[in-house]
Amino acid sequence: MTSPVRRERYALCDTFEAVGPDAPTLCTPWRTRDLAAHLVIREGRPDAAVGLLVPPLAQRAHRVQDGYAAGSWPELVERVRTGPPPWSPTRFEGVDTVVNLAELFIHHEDVLRAAPDWEPRPLPGDLEQGLWSTLTRTGRLLFRRSPVGVVLVTPAHGRRLVRSAPAGAASVVLRGTPGELLLHASGRQSVARVLVEGPDEAVAAFTGTDLRL
Repeated sequence: MTSPVRRERYALCDTFEAVGPDAPTLCTPWRTRDLAAHLVIREGRPDAAVGLLVPPLAQRAHRVQDGYAAGSWPELVERVRTGPPPWSPTRFEGVDTVVNLAELFIHHEDVLRAAPDWEPRPLPGDLEQGLWSTLTRTGRLLFRRSPVGVVLVTPAHGRRLVRSAPAGAASVVLRGTPGELLLHASGRQSVARVLVEGPDEAVAAFTGTDLRL
């Protein structure tokens, strides 16, 4: 049986092929060709990908990414579909899931939700479980900027405290599916279908905070 991370990779590439290289994404001003190029250097060009994390090296990362984006679209999509190179630890399914599942899901939604009249796609249970595992593993990091406590609640996976309320602060409850909660946590609040509940002051403080890393 194909793993959720591999299925999501193939689904993203199918979407790339369907919309073409110049479709909009939520990662403005990137088009789909830029997003695909980003995934390629992230997975297969560590010499350039370090610039994604180290600002002084960002210019080189941009040059390499632009080079891939300017090339053949079918070849670029195929490189994303093929996945990490043979030498990468992410060739192992368990590592691939930890490192790439959330990345592929979020960027797939960046393409789908940039289109007009989008609707959330139904997600298989094993993909939702994988995204929930990501949230429970990384929630403290994802919500570390929150000035209030944060509790995640999903219909099928229960609840998880991911940020304790600082002294004197209240907490908010975020309700949604794992996929929607992950999109919200990654800075895509405008398209994430998440209900934020709690005292008015806590909700206002939370919704006014930029959660992006």
